[in-house]
Formats: sequence, C-alpha cells, structure tokens
Amino acid sequence: MSSVSPPLDPTQRARRVLAPLVFLALLGFCAAWAWRQPFLDTPKMLWRLTRMAPAQQLPSPVEGVRASRIADTFGAPRGRDRTHAGVDIFAARGTPVLSATPGVVTSIREGGLGGKQVWVLGPGNERYYHAHLDGWAPQLHEGQSVLPGDLLGYVGTTGNARGTPPHLHYGVYGRDGARDPLPALRAWRPPDTLEH
Repeated sequence: MSSVSPPLDPTQRARRVLAPLVFLALLGFCAAWAWRQPFLDTPKMLWRLTRMAPAQQLPSPVEGVRASRIADTFGAPRGRDRTHAGVDIFAARGTPVLSATPGVVTSIREGGLGGKQVWVLGPGNERYYHAHLDGWAPQLHEGQSVLPGDLLGYVGTTGNARGTPPHLHYGVYGRDGARDPLPALRAWRPPDTLEH
C-alpha cells in the first residue's frame, strides 16, 4: 500500500519556497555587513597579499629620497661573519619612513643590530625590514594593515648605527632569504607615468 501525501495548500508551498530564500538573504546580508567591519581589515589584507606577486618596483621608503641617491651596499662585508642584507638610505634624523607596499605590520621591536625596527609582510609573502628608526609612527601596532605611503617611523641611528649618519636600513626578505631592494627601487615609476 502506498501512502500518498495530501497536496500542499498554497500557504505551505509559499513557506517551503520562501523560507530558504529568506535564510539565504539574511546570510548574505550578515556576510556583507561583516566584510565591512574593521576587525576584518587584517585578514582581508593577508588574503590579498597572498594573491599578489612580489613587488618588482618599489617607491623609496624614505620621504624625499630618490633611488638614484641610494648606494648599492647589498652584500658588502660587515665584519668577519656577515654581509649587508639590505641598503642604507641616508636622510636627516626624523625624516618620515613610509611603507613601500601594501602589507601587515608583523613586528615592532627594539634591540639587536637593528635598534628600533618595523617588519611589514608584503606582496608575495615578502618581509620588509625597516631598521635604525629614531621612533615609530604614533598608534602603529602589530597586526595593522598598511598601504603604500603610510607612516611607519622616522630615520634615526639606533642599534649598531650609533655613531653613523642617520639612515634607514631597508631589507627585503623572500623565500630564499634577503634580496637586493635597489633594483626594485630604481625600477620605480609612479603610477601616472606607467605606459599603458
């Protein structure tokens, strides 16, 4: 004996169709609301960074200093057991140090050879090292999303730079270790001068 369900009346049919649609609409609304909340800025930036290639062009991270004024000191001997894993960008003490790429501040610390330092995780999971800072940008904190041109700190002489002219030690580290940032700094062309 087969049991046959009685036909649904129009109200029951409407509920059966509308309930999932209302649920999906509410879910979409909640997701759209959450996506715009500040607490998701860092996860959104990290997701974007993983989809980007490493930067092949970088603006100078020191305000007002052109790449043509930066000496190529990458790989130069530093004592008996190490080489220079970046470039030194000389400028007046207190000159703003800016993020060259979008990224997330992963570390703000003081100590060791770099003195006051800021590390930024950027495109292609490369890490950008800013060292010998005189001070950090007000309100800068670990986990903060930054964009190109955002203030990170100020040129100084902390760490093993004491007794030298004020400068920023700028390093870029990828999967294979340090890479010379100078070619990317010299390749920089502001967006409005790029060929289309």
